[in-house]
Amino acid sequence: MNRSALKEFVKRVLPAPLRRWMRQTYVRASERPPYKMVRFGSLRRVTPIHEGFSIGRGDYVDRYYIERYLEQNAGCIRGRVLELAENEYTVRFGEDRVTRSDVLDVRPNHPLATIIADLAVGDGIPANAFDCVILTQVLNFIYDVKAAIRTIYCILKPGGCVLVSVAGISQMAREEMNYCGDYWRFTSLSLRRLFEEVFPAENVSVESHGNVLSAIAFLHGLALEELRKDELDYHDQNFEVSVLLKAVKPLE
Repeated sequence: MNRSALKEFVKRVLPAPLRRWMRQTYVRASERPPYKMVRFGSLRRVTPIHEGFSIGRGDYVDRYYIERYLEQNAGCIRGRVLELAENEYTVRFGEDRVTRSDVLDVRPNHPLATIIADLAVGDGIPANAFDCVILTQVLNFIYDVKAAIRTIYCILKPGGCVLVSVAGISQMAREEMNYCGDYWRFTSLSLRRLFEEVFPAENVSVESHGNVLSAIAFLHGLALEELRKDELDYHDQNFEVSVLLKAVKPLE
């Protein structure tokens, strides 16, 4: 009797509850650790180990992926550079290639801002002005994401690029929720499609990083120093902790 015929015979002879029990028993026996033998340890709790995005236990897990990506694309950070809220990454990764550093913020009293404007509106931001825009962990907090991407395209010089990071798997940012909103979580596919509506598809590259361990650690507010490098570097496409994108405006 072949496998297909055997399955049909079992369906006719055995009742459905018994067949379901047999399937579950087979799956559970093959798992390691076995069914009901998982040791949760410090993770068996309904509240995170460290809450929020305030001063943490160390560097946050997602910053490992973000900063590595910026380092790999440091050559793009040159000329006149625009960064949101502060210019830490402009200075750190742009070094002497940066000729002018601007900081954009929507808050009128933000002390570091050189340009006060709303990225989703674009008024007050010069067009065709920037060689690079650094946009880390920003688009999650802008409701009209499509308008913001159109503004980015407008303000870049021909040949200029934008370096983007967004949260995939993440807790809510409560402070941002209270003053500007926390609206979106992205996948590599959704971020790519949004940018390809504005930039040529061949000028857009996207990657994601993370795995179930780094996702759990990030959700608990653990520090990247509490994970090994090989644990952080293990890539599982089903767990996108950080989604990273580079888009280049075509030369006219």
